[in-house]
Amino acid sequence: MFDGAQRHWYRRRLKDPAYEFLFEQDASGEVVSIDCETTGLDTGKDDILSIGAVKIRGARILTSERLEILVRPKVKMNEENIAFHWLRPIDVAAGLPIREALGQLLRFIGSRPLVGYYLEFDVAMINRHLRPWLGIRLPHRQIDVSRLYYDQKFRVTTDGFVDLGFDAMRVDLGVPTRQRHTAFSDALLAAMMYVKLIEAPLQKKK
Repeated sequence: MFDGAQRHWYRRRLKDPAYEFLFEQDASGEVVSIDCETTGLDTGKDDILSIGAVKIRGARILTSERLEILVRPKVKMNEENIAFHWLRPIDVAAGLPIREALGQLLRFIGSRPLVGYYLEFDVAMINRHLRPWLGIRLPHRQIDVSRLYYDQKFRVTTDGFVDLGFDAMRVDLGVPTRQRHTAFSDALLAAMMYVKLIEAPLQKKK
């Protein structure tokens, strides 16, 4: 998360003034849940295959205001990961170049805070392409639902153990199941968990 001095420094480093809106004060009162499907888990060499995002206003998930993008990767896809996210080379061959895809994502986000599950990974994947292009990292406030869940669960658990697995959290929060491992589905599930955590914080069971 950026403080004022860091935001000012990164704003000065921005290579394209068309994206100065990223540093404006957010007046929407909304947050954006995001997720990326990737060719692997190495943020230094793997590539983004798809991006999903959805806006949240208070306790409302605005599914009509969503973003789903396929991205054409520059690295080879392997069979193990294809079985995980179900995206084949033929599926992403007509995807957008990464800069065009990220341009759409940035305009969709604006300066709203970001929400996600283990958000640090998705942000690192985005920042790897953002730095050489715009000279900055994402300056947005970041809200990780696994951190929110941990902070609440740790206060009410009796044995000190907190399972931060995606499905364990989903079940505990009463979030319905749906198809996973598409970027939009995972962004939507993270949004649902976020709304549950801010609207009905976890309580110790009697």
